[in-house]
Amino acid sequence: MSDGTRVAFVCVQNAGRSQMATAFARRERQARGVEDRINIVTGGTDPADHVHDEVVEVMADAGFDLAGETPRAISEDEIMDVDIVITMGCSAEGICPMTWRGDARDWDLDDPDGKSLEGVREIRDDIERRVSELFDELETA
Repeated sequence: MSDGTRVAFVCVQNAGRSQMATAFARRERQARGVEDRINIVTGGTDPADHVHDEVVEVMADAGFDLAGETPRAISEDEIMDVDIVITMGCSAEGICPMTWRGDARDWDLDDPDGKSLEGVREIRDDIERRVSELFDELETA
């Protein structure tokens, strides 16, 4: 794993998918003991006022407290130094205006806003799997 790898999880509102990905990535980073080598950034291009209620609820089921998290904007300057930018579906929809120099990936996930709790759990579980696979990849790089 390279020193100082920066990974960004970006979506439009930073109130659902990117918040879940960030929570799982922080846990994965700690569990693998790579806090000093993996930096995690998250943000949105048009942040919401709060994390979606259904996201807070299903993440609490998984042991995470996102109630106190606040969606934030991510600037173009901030994202230019990121090694891997993962968008949550906004690139596929053609609405993500961000550009960057690093490895760009789009996970093309459904937006959990307004979905049933079961639907949000499916999105959560998919994100958890993808984050784990990302860290597997980073460890073998």
